[in-house]
Amino acid sequence: MAKVVRMYETGGPEVLRYEDMDVGEPGPGQVRIRHVAVGLNYADTYFRNGTYPVPLPAGMGVEAAGVVQAIGPGVTNVAVGDRVTYTGFINTLGAYSTERLVPAAPLIRLPETIGFETAAAMTMRGLTSAYLMRRIYNFKAGDTILLHAAAGGVGLIVSQWAKLLGLTVIGTVSSEAKAEVARAHGCDYIINYSHEDVAKRVRELTDGVGVSVVFDSVGKNTFMASLDSLKRRGTLVCVGTASGPIPPFDPVLLAMKGSLFLTRPALADYIGDPAEKAELAGEIFGHVGAGRIKIEINQRYALEDAVQAHRDLESRKTTGSSIFVI
Repeated sequence: MAKVVRMYETGGPEVLRYEDMDVGEPGPGQVRIRHVAVGLNYADTYFRNGTYPVPLPAGMGVEAAGVVQAIGPGVTNVAVGDRVTYTGFINTLGAYSTERLVPAAPLIRLPETIGFETAAAMTMRGLTSAYLMRRIYNFKAGDTILLHAAAGGVGLIVSQWAKLLGLTVIGTVSSEAKAEVARAHGCDYIINYSHEDVAKRVRELTDGVGVSVVFDSVGKNTFMASLDSLKRRGTLVCVGTASGPIPPFDPVLLAMKGSLFLTRPALADYIGDPAEKAELAGEIFGHVGAGRIKIEINQRYALEDAVQAHRDLESRKTTGSSIFVI
């Protein structure tokens, strides 16, 4: 009997239920996987609170790492005993579990250099960072970026990757403790948005020019400051809405502020092609395996503590990556 976390209604962390569940045998195109570690991502809260609507009842979580226990008919990309990791969206929902059935297609074989906990902490964040750094903008050494939530899981990976590319990184944080974490992972300058004017400080740091790219995972509360931090024809990459969705706006605003570009990418559209997914996974796993990028697992939870984990995540108590250890 597997242990799972499920929800029967949307709402706050308290709607999560820790339960027993029969797993059964894999059907066509499926595998049964025993989890060793499960990722905790801010996107999980969007499923829980209804921002991302799904049929109820539903499982929680879209990222985990473990060992293939059984394969169903037609599965050729993995075998029993393989060490694997996965991330996705609706097709992988239900990762908060000790064991489960999952489609085989999203599975990625783990290199020997990557452990289960590291994989659960980095598959979604790492692939997200990979497409942000390699697909959105043609970075050149010397470019400057503004990185919101610089001490978060994606933030720490992006800042390290940016330094490998010769970029200058301005990171925003909410506390001095998070500032220390961000500095240790490559941020050249830190702005504490709790008491500093972000756009004004960015202009000071860039001699009035602004930055080439803003990676904004906060959303509503930082949107205008992000636009005002960009140089002429700069690019705003909206990668999350932790503070709420961005209000509707007239696109002429982008012209008025310097012919700016804006994109709202989703991971699914950058890993939908198996060849591109393999290329991006190879890059991030290669960097991590070689020690060029370090994955910081700063919070570990038991699966039965999912309610507290979500509370910590939403109250911004966490830094780096968070996982459930099975």
